[in-house]
Amino acid sequence: MSSHTCPWWLGYLLASPVRRLFENPTARLAPYVREGMLVLEPGPGMGFFTLEMARLVGPGGRVVAVDLQENMVAALRRRAQRAGLADRIDARCCSPDDLGIGDLAGRVDLAVLFHMLHEVSDQSRFLQAIHKALKPGGGVLIVEPRGHVSAEAFQASLAGAKTIGFEIAEPVEGKVLHALLRRTTAGPFS
Repeated sequence: MSSHTCPWWLGYLLASPVRRLFENPTARLAPYVREGMLVLEPGPGMGFFTLEMARLVGPGGRVVAVDLQENMVAALRRRAQRAGLADRIDARCCSPDDLGIGDLAGRVDLAVLFHMLHEVSDQSRFLQAIHKALKPGGGVLIVEPRGHVSAEAFQASLAGAKTIGFEIAEPVEGKVLHALLRRTTAGPFS
């Protein structure tokens, strides 16, 4: 599913506390993540957003973080352990062709795609897998960096998502390319 994968060693830079000066995970997530939710995060890297999601879902919630790279998953597990959040995070390795989330079918409240959808070569297949994992009415928060993704490419991704059975619940605005999608139908691929 991936055409370009962020090198694992960049994960240390991406998980740096300095990043909070430019991108605050609490501010980004708080409007969407609630206590008790089951949240799916493909491409979490070393967990810059994952740890905050685990705090927000609380003891009754869960975050399933799925990454292609074992080095990223191992670092995320270590960071979750140190933060006392390991019991709320299911960190998994997946393959380039399978997210490995079949056990989540129809159970996920929210999927978060931070700065990673542009790295997926088969976005349709990827979004179909997420669609299957979501509850009816479940959401997908997509955030992409303008430096890597043009507004046109982002709109093309959103158009592709509509063909799978998503609707745009929160449109793209501001300096950051982001949208909240909702699963509204069973979809042609469910």
